[in-house]
Amino acid sequence: MQLHFEPYNIVPIQAKDAWHICNFVVANEDRLKRYFPVTLRENLTPDLSKIFTEKKVKEFHSKEEFLFTIKQNNETQLVGLIYLKALDWNKKHGELAYCIGYPFEGKGITTNAVRLLSDYAFETFNLNTLKIIVHKSNLASIKVAEKCNFTWIKTLKKEHAPPGEPPLDMELYELYNKIET
Repeated sequence: MQLHFEPYNIVPIQAKDAWHICNFVVANEDRLKRYFPVTLRENLTPDLSKIFTEKKVKEFHSKEEFLFTIKQNNETQLVGLIYLKALDWNKKHGELAYCIGYPFEGKGITTNAVRLLSDYAFETFNLNTLKIIVHKSNLASIKVAEKCNFTWIKTLKKEHAPPGEPPLDMELYELYNKIET
């Protein structure tokens, strides 16, 4: 499976991505430490990234969680990561979480990736609802949610506790699969 939007590809995590994920995480450490602390912690060295990548490949195949890489065509450098996580197969919903590298922000890459992956999740996994949970100060992520037709639902009290900080209230956005009548 590969989703394509010029000149980028969204590809499922692969074992060979370990070194590239490590490079991406280390280069974007300041950006990831507040909202992706586990991804950061588990990828600070090549050996940790190898373990992380093997685990994520297994989770992908067992449909527990899906991690995708965003890369430029014919390149190995990661542009970003996008998760389809917190899956509830009975209720048919999941959550998208994404991060983009510093050099690629503000170019619409994340918006395109979220659109494509949302469509893919609805069509391939037969999900009914996708969520994005974001802090109100993350204006770029809110803009991605809104451009992808996610609707603000409510504030989730004390939803996320960044390392060394008290729990933060987070904003819940949802997108619904079209219901055929």
